[in-house]
Amino acid sequence: MAVEPQVQLSQPSPQRPIDRVHLARQCLGDAHLEEEILRLFDTTIATYFDRLKLAESFDDLAANLHAIKGASVGVGAVSVAALARSMEAELRAGRPLRMEQVHDLGMAVEEVRGFIARFLAEAEG
Repeated sequence: MAVEPQVQLSQPSPQRPIDRVHLARQCLGDAHLEEEILRLFDTTIATYFDRLKLAESFDDLAANLHAIKGASVGVGAVSVAALARSMEAELRAGRPLRMEQVHDLGMAVEEVRGFIARFLAEAEG
């Protein structure tokens, strides 16, 4: 059984659903790269969450949750990553996803997307 590496993220503040310190480290301090990564993540997370809502098979649910989790860990979207990780573990343990879980993940996704929109608007000036 493969062991998933654990990434240590600093705790985001309630106003910042993305760990900016983690993101800056991942981008080697390049602010323009951070902006580009956030644009890409915004599109990616929206796509995979929409696919998750439409998924009916175990494989589709698992693949979309795994993609959401991986992308979120990469940019430091801690709450989204934690929710997706928990949902993926429950699914793999044979427990069906509850609509409440999907709703909670959707709220976290929208919070992150709102943060990204505000961050990019400020960066553009």
